Amino acid sequence: MKFGTTIMGLSLRKLPELAAAYEENGFESVWMPEHLVFPADPPTTYPYSPDGHPPFQPRTPVYDVWVLFGFLAAATSRIRFATNVYVLPLRHPLQTARSVVTLDRVTRGRVTLGVGVGWLADEFTYLGLPFADRGRRTDAAIDAIRRLWREERIEVHDEFFDFGPVAFEPKPIRPEGIPIEVGGVSRRALRRAGARGDGWIEVGCTDVAEVKEKLDVVMEARRAAGRTGPFEVTLCGELAFRPDLYAELADLGVTRVVVDPRRDLGERLELGATVDWAKRFADDVISRHT
Repeated sequence: MKFGTTIMGLSLRKLPELAAAYEENGFESVWMPEHLVFPADPPTTYPYSPDGHPPFQPRTPVYDVWVLFGFLAAATSRIRFATNVYVLPLRHPLQTARSVVTLDRVTRGRVTLGVGVGWLADEFTYLGLPFADRGRRTDAAIDAIRRLWREERIEVHDEFFDFGPVAFEPKPIRPEGIPIEVGGVSRRALRRAGARGDGWIEVGCTDVAEVKEKLDVVMEARRAAGRTGPFEVTLCGELAFRPDLYAELADLGVTRVVVDPRRDLGERLELGATVDWAKRFADDVISRHT
């Protein structure tokens, strides 16, 4: 089992020191959610809470994840940087491919692009994009990005994007490219993860049986698409905080859990307390499950 954690809740200037502490204590990856902008009034359409209210306020600071990860990369040498999740259909694939491959080069291959279709319709409205076709737009963007990272001469002419032929350099630092993991728990998201993703990012499952049920859908889509090779299964929901279930989850194919110190320490973190939390988690959990 691999262990990831989040990098939120501290002042910006303290984050590199925290990332270095996570790396020192055996965390494999640092994860960040991503939004472009929030409406001034709190939304009520968040799909992962009973009342539809998200776990943030409209004035929550939002940073560009690729710039922030570049900032943290200078303080680390092994830990990976990943998004859970990047709202892919809000961006043109040329833009996303450029940002991510730049970080990939800066970090020498320590990047995972976790993507989702988005749930906040306001973001799409502000950009003049239709919310209803965000799933198909995501599929097209994943396909285009992979081609940009792999092919020497690329042109795309589909329902959503029209460009080329173009040359796109540099390519990812590793021959296998940059992993793209797909988040979500709807059947469409699960099928997308299997058919197009290098992994599935879970959130919202309440028990092991539900993880198995959804993972079966993912793997069925993966087989139908003829996909082979490594495949990550990352838990970011409540089950990630259940060490007593890790062995059972690993038997299902779960490869990583992402934990959040704010669950134990509260929303407003202090650097020293968070570093101490990382050390305790490493001693009590990571050492027993890796």
